[in-house]
Amino acid sequence: MKFLHRITVLLAAGLFAAPALAADWGPTKPVRFIVGFPPGGATDLVARILQPKLAASLGNQVIVDNRPGANGVISMQILSRSEPDGHSVGMSHIGSMVVSPAIQNTGYDPMKDFVHIGMLVTLQNILITHPSLPAKNIAEFIAYAKSQPGKVNYATSGIGSPGHLAVALFEGMTGTSLNHVPYKGGGPAITDLIGGHVPSFMAVISTAVPHVQSGKARALGVTGAKRAEALPNVPTIAEAGVKGYLAINWYGLSAAPKTPPAIINRLSRDFTAALNAPDVIKQLKDRGIDSAPSGGAEYQKFIREEQARWVPVIKRAKIEAN
Repeated sequence: MKFLHRITVLLAAGLFAAPALAADWGPTKPVRFIVGFPPGGATDLVARILQPKLAASLGNQVIVDNRPGANGVISMQILSRSEPDGHSVGMSHIGSMVVSPAIQNTGYDPMKDFVHIGMLVTLQNILITHPSLPAKNIAEFIAYAKSQPGKVNYATSGIGSPGHLAVALFEGMTGTSLNHVPYKGGGPAITDLIGGHVPSFMAVISTAVPHVQSGKARALGVTGAKRAEALPNVPTIAEAGVKGYLAINWYGLSAAPKTPPAIINRLSRDFTAALNAPDVIKQLKDRGIDSAPSGGAEYQKFIREEQARWVPVIKRAKIEAN
């Protein structure tokens, strides 16, 4: 009782402070949401869907800061050097957390140099073609590729991108050999596919949906375990004949190293609330994206599992940095 009385006295005197709660922290200036790809791609889309909800709940502006380059590495380098005050967060993903650290010196350790706040979304890739390409389904595409090994071009959003990994896995499982044409993001790649400058594209599904629906691109197959709600008539690559094929994409949220737990908790709470908002869920689902908020420990465990799964594929495919 004497101890409790002493704590009460100290609190009243302002000499003892209780641990800060997540709700106690709030941004005092605009929050920078760093995205490692240019406008027009899936990462940018997700950030901009979340932006207004976050601005309202955080009580300050949220600015999407596009910093493209090196498959998201540049954006994560910027984040790793940011002040740990909650005013900078970054969208981490398979490229910046798994692929790039396996093939180049990124200047950061994906597991030690960030505070991982949680998963944001999961989404499929999708193999699409220009309507002029003769292949109209996965089986015909495989036959077409085998008829001219190494000559059928396919676009991705960059070396080591989810699309690049998805095709590396596809080649290994089908015995095909395609020619990689890397872009600096999904936006530029889809522009060239629609323009007929590249015949095929392993795209993040959200980038492709409106163009498939308009008939400007033909969808051959999605890379997940089930069909996408946004394109229910498009089969999975596995059900189209490549049994066991699976290549899921994901985006998460990370902060600068040493960001205090109270700030991380507040950011986690607000991002989770935004991802659970019915209108946000609908906007995401309309583009083939699934809201998938998680805690930081769960997200960090997931990253390690993805490293164990994909690094052997990267090595077998001899994927190398520019």
